Amino acid sequence: MIRTAILSSLALASLVACTTGSQPPVSVDQYVEDARRIAGEDLKFLMPVCNPQPAVRAAPSAAMDESLAKLINQPPPAPGQAFDNLYYVGATWVSAWVLKTSEGLILIDALNNKKEAADLIEGGMRRLGLDPAQIRYVLVTHGHGDHYGGAQMIAERYGARVVASEIDWKMMETGLEFDSKMWDRPPQRDIAIKDGDTLTLGDTTVRFVITPGHTLGTISPVFDVRDGGRVHKAMIWGGTSFNFGRDMLRLDGYIAQTERMRELSARWGIDVPLSNHPGFDGTVAKLKARASAPAGTNPFVSGQPVVDRAMRVLNTCARAQKARFLLMAGGEGGDVYAATTGLTGPAAAHAEDEHVTAGMQALANNHAAAPLAFPYSPYAGAHTGSMARSEH
Repeated sequence: MIRTAILSSLALASLVACTTGSQPPVSVDQYVEDARRIAGEDLKFLMPVCNPQPAVRAAPSAAMDESLAKLINQPPPAPGQAFDNLYYVGATWVSAWVLKTSEGLILIDALNNKKEAADLIEGGMRRLGLDPAQIRYVLVTHGHGDHYGGAQMIAERYGARVVASEIDWKMMETGLEFDSKMWDRPPQRDIAIKDGDTLTLGDTTVRFVITPGHTLGTISPVFDVRDGGRVHKAMIWGGTSFNFGRDMLRLDGYIAQTERMRELSARWGIDVPLSNHPGFDGTVAKLKARASAPAGTNPFVSGQPVVDRAMRVLNTCARAQKARFLLMAGGEGGDVYAATTGLTGPAAAHAEDEHVTAGMQALANNHAAAPLAFPYSPYAGAHTGSMARSEH
């Protein structure tokens, strides 16, 4: 049974479900206070993640469209250069990053729709001296419209390949978690990746870490960035907020993945924490600081201990949200919420879907990579980058 397989993976991955046992429960307020203490001043932009979240996922509506329109219509920040090989061409609300390699460009996320992609991604790249025609790949960090909206346009206009996790490709094809008139349709299925796969283009390799939680197939890519003669290791946390409703299994998965990323960041020396929403990593302020003192210390280089603290903040906020839902359930009866031993909401609705199992079974591994042939794409053969698939 799918449910049994998921619960087995939770045990293997040490997914934390500390609502039972001899330890006394920690209060919501205590979790939030712990998160605030860990965040300090330098990571306080993460604290909105600790705000209470609704128990029901937002459904398509005129009110949702209106809210998204307000976010999209905010005046955008100026495009900027974070590192010698990494540029920001995103909006005020949602990010788009360009990773420059010796054989072309990798675009990480494509904003809400083709108009925004044309204005900010194409326009911003040209302002920075980058040629959009050199985009070889579009990486969609997760299957929500604010990240895939402009992907199909970029693919069609420049012959770029679109990369997403196998899990989120299935979600985008069979039933979107969120939808809005403000978003263009999901891109046509192209390259599907799994946890541990890599993409190499010229002198740059991107490692794909699947971090289920925000979506079941969220990708947190890891890659090198250069600052003068120094090389740093960057990681974009691919999904931050808990906008999936009262789904305790998803929260447990999120908690487990923040703990896993703490281990990986220490092992790989990740010292540049980034986000796909600029409000969660201080992108705009850091770009301004970088531009005002290009010869000074790069504000994007936070250090590995700060990466660890960032994951601890997100972990603790997830525990706070879980505690809120458990308190709500205590007042309503045990049958109205998902315990840590079952599925609910979207996961329950797709309990027999392979992508649900795959999402919750994403585990860390260090196995050698084997060559992977590109899946079918209308642009197959257009580019010469190479993929490697991790052997699970």
